[in-house]
Amino acid sequence: MSNANPQLSVILPAFKEGAHIFDNIGKVRAQFAGKFSFEIVAVDDGSPDNTFAEIQRAAQQWPEVRAVRLKHNAGKGEALKRGFKAARGERVAFLDADLDIPPSQVEALMAGMDRAGVDVVIGSKRHPQSDVDYPWHRRIVSGVYYLLIKLMFGLPLRDTQTGVKLFKRAALADCFPRILVKAFAFDIELLAVLHARGYSIADAPVVIEFRGQLGMFRPRAVWDIFTSTLSVFYRMRLLRYYDAYQPKTAPEPPPRVSIVVAVKSDNPHLRQCIEHCLGLEYDDFEIVVLPDDPFTCDDPRVRIITTGPMRPAEKRNLGFRKATGSIIAFLDDDAYPDFHWLEEAVGNFTRPEVGAVGGPGVTPPDDPLLAKVSGHIYEAWIVSGHYRYRYVVDRMREVDDFPSCNLIVRKETLEKIGGFGTNFWPGEDTEMCLQITKTLGQKIIYDPRVEVYHHRRPSLVRHIQQLANYGLHRGYFAKKFPQTSLRLAYFLPSAVSLWLLLGWLTLWLPAPWVGWLWIVTTAGYLLLAAASSVSTNPILFLLTFAGIVASHLAYGLSFIRGLLTTKMDH
Repeated sequence: MSNANPQLSVILPAFKEGAHIFDNIGKVRAQFAGKFSFEIVAVDDGSPDNTFAEIQRAAQQWPEVRAVRLKHNAGKGEALKRGFKAARGERVAFLDADLDIPPSQVEALMAGMDRAGVDVVIGSKRHPQSDVDYPWHRRIVSGVYYLLIKLMFGLPLRDTQTGVKLFKRAALADCFPRILVKAFAFDIELLAVLHARGYSIADAPVVIEFRGQLGMFRPRAVWDIFTSTLSVFYRMRLLRYYDAYQPKTAPEPPPRVSIVVAVKSDNPHLRQCIEHCLGLEYDDFEIVVLPDDPFTCDDPRVRIITTGPMRPAEKRNLGFRKATGSIIAFLDDDAYPDFHWLEEAVGNFTRPEVGAVGGPGVTPPDDPLLAKVSGHIYEAWIVSGHYRYRYVVDRMREVDDFPSCNLIVRKETLEKIGGFGTNFWPGEDTEMCLQITKTLGQKIIYDPRVEVYHHRRPSLVRHIQQLANYGLHRGYFAKKFPQTSLRLAYFLPSAVSLWLLLGWLTLWLPAPWVGWLWIVTTAGYLLLAAASSVSTNPILFLLTFAGIVASHLAYGLSFIRGLLTTKMDH
């Protein structure tokens, strides 16, 4: 029994369930058949086996089944979000595809929702009426986690991780777009946001028939859940990210996007960049690569325009003028996008006042140790301060300066300002953003979901050289472009550097308190640097700590050089 707006949508996220998914879909269907209108949205989370083929077979056999596939394994949370986009029901249930929890439990949750008049009902292993036999070690972990989330979020729940939940559609439609977690702690983030936004939640007893392996939790998995939960707490209580979120509407039809990559030559990072771009969850795009020398790529969506030796800004200008898209997405060759990069970015352009969109460039999880050190340094508040949002996921905001490693711009905006200026590198993006915001009066939006992974420098020496170059140009820009560069935050590293290097001279002054002031403030600075370097890896901690101090010195002294420079070399 099915119609355009069924009473219930059951979302089944599945990963490597090819051996069981067809039969399990059949069991879910049999549970509801003839009782009320329903649909089953089965989502393959990028499985390498025949999971999606079996889901398609079920969809061909039963009209109530809808097949959804993610191109890549993105985690249970992302699979549920994608399933919700396809779902049409007045109520939406989440049910694990392995059916450890029988589908009959969904009906019990529906009855509980009607009885309590709430927006959300979740199954709870810790409910006194639940019939659950699971190992003692899981009970301990579950109990500790319950106390943690009770303290952090005040949720009126005894369990958040059980794999059966029921929602009114309006509650999910409001909260799902705000969710960032894709795997670990997805459930707690969703429930915390629902609770914070005033939706009523109740728990209900469940019967669980464990069929999988029930070994001890791996320490790494426990740590990942713990750190993910802390991240949700930080975003909710300190950053106020969820309150700052601005809903987006996907444009219809989706605009064509041209991804422009300026590069000197073919390299492994570029190939990774192209591979991930080709796997984007977006249909209408092209990739325009501009190398000095020609190379080949077989995919017709990739256009290679050989430029010869040319500055990055000149390559980007050539790229956007040759592009066929109405939206131009600038991406560095040593960065690769999240699979929903364009999908998230284009929603911002439904607002006519928005000329450009940027997002964080986070450190890839598989970067080598020294590159991770560089990433940790950029992520440290004591280094990046207010501009830390460029390197980590932060709250949505309006900005007036953003790097071109992850910057998406309307083509008509670029045409009006003539593209990038070619007098500076780095810094050409600062000049262009100034033209967008001040000359055209358009907005640049920072959207944390417009995420790319940006490889860091593979050695501390190259990291320091990069920061010194940034400091030199920013010091010069403080005079050249004071609207966006004459700011206290850019001067602070210079003050710190001079104090660290010259403050010891105060020890010889007649007033001893001045020398003690230098000692105390220097010790305080070093403590802050150490606190910003915290890591479970002691080597990563020590290198980050030393790198933070070296970064301040390199940037701060180079910034002074830039201030004193009368003409910047191109």
